[in-house]
Amino acid sequence: MRYQGRNLRRGRVSEPGRIYLLTTVTRNRKPLFTKWSAGCLVAWEIYAMRDGHSLETLAWVLMPDHLHWLVQLQSGTLEQQVRRLKSRSAIAVNALTRGSGQLWQKGFHDHALRREEDVRTVARYVIANPLRAGLVEKLGDYPFWDAIWL
Repeated sequence: MRYQGRNLRRGRVSEPGRIYLLTTVTRNRKPLFTKWSAGCLVAWEIYAMRDGHSLETLAWVLMPDHLHWLVQLQSGTLEQQVRRLKSRSAIAVNALTRGSGQLWQKGFHDHALRREEDVRTVARYVIANPLRAGLVEKLGDYPFWDAIWL
């Protein structure tokens, strides 16, 4: 598994002003976010990331065992921002469940959007994940997503 983590980081560049689609999964792909309270805590931490002005969240969807997060990096690195979200959300969920340890799998996948990619099309694709996964029939019935264009 260590080899895969290094491959995820190889060639990673954190460019301020650039838009990235980030994906991270729970440890052992455990479906932790089928629980309303745990999902709410992660959503809260995503919104709290706005306070530091280090990134702008454009769209996100929290699936039962992973997160898709479309962001525009303002400062710092992608690693710093993802580490911050993972750490804060793990602390919150562990406090709620009286658990301990790792909530998220190490590493994350990132895709820097090319200039010709339409950001809203990518955002629509991201937030439609619960529909494609068959979790709901209407997106409005799924609680853990948001986009700035609404």
